[in-house]
Amino acid sequence: MIPLKTLIVIDKTADASIFLQVAEQLRRLINEGLLPAGQKLPGTRQLAELLQLHRKTVIAAYDELLAEGWLETRAGSGTYVATHLPLVRPQFIGKEVDSESVSEQPGFTFTPKLHLIRPLLLMADGLRLDDGFPDIRLAPMDELARAYRSYFRWGNPQQHFGYGDPKGNRLLREELSVFLNETRALRTTADNILISRGSMMGIYLTSSTILKPGDVAVVGETNWSGANMNFQQAGAELLTIPVDQHGIDVEALAVICERRPVRLVYVTPHHHYPTTVTLPPDRRLRLLQLSRQHGFVILEDDYDYEFHYLRRPILPLASADPHRMVIYIGSLSKSVAPAFRIGYVVAPETVIDEMARLRRIMDRQGDSMLEFAVGQLFRNGDMRRHLKKAHQTYAARCAHFCSLVTNELSDGVQFSQPEGGLAVWATFAPEINLVELAQKAKTAGLMLSDGVAHNPPGKWLNSTRLGFASSTESELEQSVAILRKLTRG
Repeated sequence: MIPLKTLIVIDKTADASIFLQVAEQLRRLINEGLLPAGQKLPGTRQLAELLQLHRKTVIAAYDELLAEGWLETRAGSGTYVATHLPLVRPQFIGKEVDSESVSEQPGFTFTPKLHLIRPLLLMADGLRLDDGFPDIRLAPMDELARAYRSYFRWGNPQQHFGYGDPKGNRLLREELSVFLNETRALRTTADNILISRGSMMGIYLTSSTILKPGDVAVVGETNWSGANMNFQQAGAELLTIPVDQHGIDVEALAVICERRPVRLVYVTPHHHYPTTVTLPPDRRLRLLQLSRQHGFVILEDDYDYEFHYLRRPILPLASADPHRMVIYIGSLSKSVAPAFRIGYVVAPETVIDEMARLRRIMDRQGDSMLEFAVGQLFRNGDMRRHLKKAHQTYAARCAHFCSLVTNELSDGVQFSQPEGGLAVWATFAPEINLVELAQKAKTAGLMLSDGVAHNPPGKWLNSTRLGFASSTESELEQSVAILRKLTRG
């Protein structure tokens, strides 16, 4: 006799109906082989007494399983587990088996993709010199809340809560088009823009649309690993070119183009990731010339264009591209807060249409309410006011942080004050083990990257990004004081 009284546990505080709990647990016992095909079940009255339930509850559970084909009745005999079910041998977890590993590992095989493995960046509590995150305390939360409320008062509810355009909310695309044309000299309409969930999705859509297995994608020797992963996921062969104090070596790219057909070149020309340097005009012009000559696509990731401090920002490559060889990507995640999963892709309309078709099968549409609300922030000027305030704040923090590092860490850290962005690229003295330093800093209450993710294959840079934007000047002083103590201890 199967001990159903101990195997079926009823939780009367759960949301699920009791008869559904009984049915689900009987179904599980059948799946696990504890109730084999052809096994006779207790009568409804008997099982109700065992479980201390009303008989109608057990009848409802049996009816549910009969309707699904798990059970069958035999006239004058009773209720049985259906005989057509396959024989399953019950398996028991012994003491020597790690129950956690049983829940982690599937019953089938698959091949993990090694290029997808990279550390997960999280917003740490306490002091931090992060990868270059914005300060979420500056985000226009009150203005966003008002814009959200207007979403429920405006227009047709069917429009708001039904399916939308995979390209993104029309209001936001129109406002972004105006904003990009005015601030970056682009020549766009709303139809040239697709709203994505951050720049990562934009790079994924571009890679999947432009690249096919075996194509060559070229990136800097030091580069954002998130972009590299996307190109590898698309099946591209990844080639690297050197990066110096002026950014990517465009002449090294020219040499590759003479030897191999190149399909795509990924650049962050405004503030190269991770080194923060700005690509000078002569290299920009040469890159555009090579693109026209050899026919490769330039994927321009302009992740923090709004934050340039020492002079007026240099206009994007896309603004000087009459031949439409540049796909331009940006994001509000760095401008406002990482939780604002709004990025955008700017490209010719036919390319945007194809990306929208691809996006539709992986993520039917974006967050309509968030996109509408952010569109409202652009329309009424709140977003521009926020960006101006953030620019002033981050410029002051950049200057203060660079002064602190110069005065307190000059014997152990080399850096150049960045022209913009949200982080400083710092190289530590050879006698300072950056991995060990990051571990000691964590123990002391300060989070910073160990820089390993920025090392090209076979090289040890002993460098990392020290983000200043997400910390107040007081917090930056405390962070530098911890580094000073650890590097001189």
